[in-house]
Amino acid sequence: MTVVLQAVWLLVIGWLPGALLFRAPVLDREQRAALDVEERVFWAVLLSLGITLSVALALAAAGHYTFTRLLIADAVIAAGIVAVGGGRLRMPAAKRITASAAIPLLLVGLGTWRFFPPAEYVIGGRDPGVYMNEGIQIAQRGSLVVEEAVVASVPPFARTLFLPRHTDLHGNPRSDYYSGRFMGFFIQDPEKGTVVGQFPHLYPASIAVGYGIDGLTGARRTTGIWAMLGVLAVYFAGRRAFGTATAAAAAGLLAIHVLQLWFARYPNAEVVMQTMLFAGLLAYARAHVDGMRFFAPVAGCLLGLLLFLRLDTGLAIVAVGVAGALGSLVGRPPRRSFWTALLVPLLLAAVYMLGPMRAHWDRYRIFLETVSAWQYVLGAGMGAALLALLTFSRQIPGIGAWATRVGPTVIAALGASAALYALYLREPGGRLAAHDAYALRTFANVYLTVPAVLAAILGFFLLARRQFWHAPSLFLTFAAFSFTLFYKIRIVPEHFWMGRRFLAVILPGALLMIGGLAFATATSGPRWRILRWTAGGTLLVLLASTYLRTSAPVLNHVEYEGLIPRLEQLADHFGDNDLVIMESRNAGGDVHVLATPLAYIYDRHVLLLDSPRPDKVTMAEFVAWARTKYDRVFYVGGGGTDLLSHNYGFEVVASDRFQVPEFETTTDALPRLVSHKEFEYSVYEIVEPRPRFEDEWFDLDLGIADDLHVLRFHAKEQTDGRTFRWTTPTSYIAVTTVPAKASELTLVLHDGGRPPAAPPASVAVYLAGTRLGQINLVPGGFRPYSLPVPPDLAARAAGATGPVELRLVSTVWNPSEVIGAPDDRVLGVMVDRVTLK
Repeated sequence: MTVVLQAVWLLVIGWLPGALLFRAPVLDREQRAALDVEERVFWAVLLSLGITLSVALALAAAGHYTFTRLLIADAVIAAGIVAVGGGRLRMPAAKRITASAAIPLLLVGLGTWRFFPPAEYVIGGRDPGVYMNEGIQIAQRGSLVVEEAVVASVPPFARTLFLPRHTDLHGNPRSDYYSGRFMGFFIQDPEKGTVVGQFPHLYPASIAVGYGIDGLTGARRTTGIWAMLGVLAVYFAGRRAFGTATAAAAAGLLAIHVLQLWFARYPNAEVVMQTMLFAGLLAYARAHVDGMRFFAPVAGCLLGLLLFLRLDTGLAIVAVGVAGALGSLVGRPPRRSFWTALLVPLLLAAVYMLGPMRAHWDRYRIFLETVSAWQYVLGAGMGAALLALLTFSRQIPGIGAWATRVGPTVIAALGASAALYALYLREPGGRLAAHDAYALRTFANVYLTVPAVLAAILGFFLLARRQFWHAPSLFLTFAAFSFTLFYKIRIVPEHFWMGRRFLAVILPGALLMIGGLAFATATSGPRWRILRWTAGGTLLVLLASTYLRTSAPVLNHVEYEGLIPRLEQLADHFGDNDLVIMESRNAGGDVHVLATPLAYIYDRHVLLLDSPRPDKVTMAEFVAWARTKYDRVFYVGGGGTDLLSHNYGFEVVASDRFQVPEFETTTDALPRLVSHKEFEYSVYEIVEPRPRFEDEWFDLDLGIADDLHVLRFHAKEQTDGRTFRWTTPTSYIAVTTVPAKASELTLVLHDGGRPPAAPPASVAVYLAGTRLGQINLVPGGFRPYSLPVPPDLAARAAGATGPVELRLVSTVWNPSEVIGAPDDRVLGVMVDRVTLK
């Protein structure tokens, strides 16, 4: 029954309103009926998604989103279309199914095979996790801006522990938001507990819809569905512009390309941008070149919705606007319905960006302030030249015809010249970073291959000269994104992370140009046609073989596979009225990234420490307050936080250590290998302090529930039945019990088997700031090393109001640098046990 319900829900949100709207007896329906059946189905789905996501955003903006309300709204819209249509929704003489319908079906099958299963990337810390948690937050809480009770409940005196006021570069309090909740989430008002995600909500809204259909599994599958729609959008836009063979070749190569495969499984907004932008370009061409009035407002709405996805999609709107202005030269100015449909989302986007997304807009405002004056002058000059061309074309006979004839050649030559310069001549220097100067070379060498880039450049030159006026918005959008992003890549130059910049427009655009070079260029006779198809087909087969080979390591990889069951186990430790305090982002581990899903997916009361060394007095006051408000108070951390105090105690609830697969990160080549991301943490309940006895002594076995005692150590390890930790250059241990008559400190240490090329292992030992001595380790095995403790130091440490600091300063070495091992940690010595008595 559940599967049947899910199928019905999918039809309601993903097909019904769009199919009915497409059939509505308005704006020359007979023209739409002449389209191939596969494109009609595509438009039914795209229109439905546009309607569904618009409704979802509106409901969430009003704070009233639920999946049920979304279904009702879509059903009401569908019923309204039926009522307005008066039952006249049958397409007149619709075109029948032809053999070409098999191509989209094959592409869907290819995507189904390659784009699933999705990653289990639900943790915080980076963009993918922020997107996922934003979407699930909408699904569970029904709003773009959420009022979190746990944030509002933090007493003002304790906000510095978890919610410190953020300041700008000049030290003034920020006006766009108050503080950070988790990475990627901003607190707007700590009194009300209002929190908003960092990224625009169109993609998260689709995740919320997926969550409504099939929970967390449906949310994760959303990205793969967008990727399949993206391949189809590229196919249909390419088929209209260059023909079926070109479009099929480009879409097929895109579906098997490693970037499309990776980001189909990995949460990102670029696959949504790919879908909606190419659909918008197709709609614009259908409206303004093919004369189909229905698609003019569709193009305006699709392009306007992109602003709720990424603000840099405004570049596409500019490119389409320029295409519209140039279209006036050939008697194809943009229709009023296009501008009207575009204006509405533009105005709403302005309210959205200056309202709940003010902090996000501020990033772009700062960027615009850093743009060089010459760039503004260049842009203004180009705009003035375009305006002058349009003006003179109306006043001087022949100017328009000349520009129509010469313009495509100029655009083709400028685009090809800029690309060849970037591919072979551009070098870093001054303010030009290497990864910016070599951006096109990186794209060629890592992702597309150099012959393919050269074919794309040649294809752009030939196609733009001959077919520019058939698809001006596509050519100009591809050129605008290529020029802008290859000029400044504006992203950390790591792969696959850097590849996001190419995914939405540049990669599919380049593949269309390659396919066009093979199949769409004009020739003078059958011999040349056969030669062209043979050479082009050979190139495409070689590229397909290359892309299949390079994507093979990713095909069976699921990023962070097995993480969700571990998160569920962690969440099960806490009740609905428990408070969970998580270690700081600066504690040296990755435990903090579990805080975001724990709060936003599993609905636990979570606070993230701001510092690994919180103020002890304030922390004690907060713990005393929290234990009166919540049933229980927990701490989750993996070592590296100075939290021990005599004012409260800790009881170990659980410990866990696990690894999940994580694809390697590279900077100069395509990633090929799977590594692992390790999580290690313990769960403690904060309880009443236990009694202290005068004759009690301190004994700590490192590697077993020692997280609260250690700072700046490496992770727990085990060898020969012993648990231990490696020290770093300076490591700390919190000594909670110091006997007044303590006389000896004993450390069980191991040099770690240092090679002769490494410096000898030694440790300088300090207790409560006083140097006890230096230990020179004997090679070979664990050994106890003892140092005397002066009586006055023991008496002073015993009278301390909190834990006493034991500091270990070690000589260190790096196995990767010294012996070429894969371990690139900076290692001191192995510490098994510390005893003070």
